[in-house]
Amino acid sequence: MSLVEVRKIVLSTEEIFHEGGPKAAKPPRRGAIGAVLRNPYAGRYETDITPMMEALKPLGIDLSKRLVAALGGDPKAIEAYGKGSIVGAGGELEHGALWHVPGGYSMREVLGGAKAIVPSSTKVGGVGCRIDIPLHHINAAYVRSHFDAFEFGVPDGPRDNEILFILAMSTGPRVHHRVGGLQASEIRGEDGLR
Repeated sequence: MSLVEVRKIVLSTEEIFHEGGPKAAKPPRRGAIGAVLRNPYAGRYETDITPMMEALKPLGIDLSKRLVAALGGDPKAIEAYGKGSIVGAGGELEHGALWHVPGGYSMREVLGGAKAIVPSSTKVGGVGCRIDIPLHHINAAYVRSHFDAFEFGVPDGPRDNEILFILAMSTGPRVHHRVGGLQASEIRGEDGLR
């Protein structure tokens, strides 16, 4: 039996024209994609769960490419990203952590070597549970204009024996950002922070 058995893939995108202020000259697009899959470790404690991390890498690449395509198709247009997971009630929080490497590194690869750590959130939850996926700039975590989140969930998952793995991206900052801090144009790109 394969470690990665996907039941469904769900995609959600939006384009933000304004949030009560002036209409954006270039409305940012953002979205998230999630895969609901069987949790091979549900219902029991397994000491070594790391084989699944390697098995998830092709799924990470596939979801990254699908999400870039849904946001216009140009990897260079993506400015922010994040990842997360919801583990069904039969699993444990650590099962969600299996997504850190395959989810984060796949986005970095598809986006051409982004430098910033990929922010993440994970939780255990039942069917229909939702989660806020944090977003920040792909090359400098301190760029405040790109601090954001994308709420995501699947109405019929994750079931007790499933995990929902999620990737999120945005083509720009918050539509009316104006709280200062490091600007995207000032990124040095040395350490993924500034």
